Amino acid sequence: MKLYYSAGACAISPNIALHEADVQFSVVAVDLKNKKTEDGRDFYEVNPKGSIPVLEIEEGVILTEGPAILQYIADLVPEKKLAPTNGTMDRYRFQEVLNFITSELHKGFPPFFEAYGYPEETKPVARELLRKKFDLVNKRLAGQDYMMGTSFTMADAYLYNVTRWTPAAGIDVKADYPNLYAFMERMEQRSSVQSTLKIEGVEPFTDAISEAA
Repeated sequence: MKLYYSAGACAISPNIALHEADVQFSVVAVDLKNKKTEDGRDFYEVNPKGSIPVLEIEEGVILTEGPAILQYIADLVPEKKLAPTNGTMDRYRFQEVLNFITSELHKGFPPFFEAYGYPEETKPVARELLRKKFDLVNKRLAGQDYMMGTSFTMADAYLYNVTRWTPAAGIDVKADYPNLYAFMERMEQRSSVQSTLKIEGVEPFTDAISEAA
């Protein structure tokens, strides 16, 4: 398998997932601005959407969209329990969490990324909406270590991914969301996260927060 990524962007979560699943894979860096892969290919030939993450399962078989990729990887190794069993209520609860992260958190960040060109006056409203959503996450993590309870699932890889972007939105996780910050600390103790950050060449979230303080 081959994972297409851009450092610090939304392929962090499937990268973590592949390490958690302990399956063999390679990575290909993508210049999202110019839509070129590191070997000079037109990225639109890989994914007509022009976005990451992209998982090339085998030649000619491409899977896109983070939540779908995370579930595919989890289902490769059901014995690891990286996602609840298909057809159970727990699986639907898991999908509920994934959908919340992708629609309410992930999609709340574009106003703070220069590439999207949002006007400055939209940012306060977007920030307040994100803060309300992260408040729900912080409350959920008050009584449990991970989004689904006591055990890591692929939803946690996704939450870790998007929470890394909070400084760009002017959100102080350490000061305002202590349960979420503790979650980030737990995640960065996992070897899968450490390996992913090394591959992507980005520093741990908690280190970046400490340096900025």
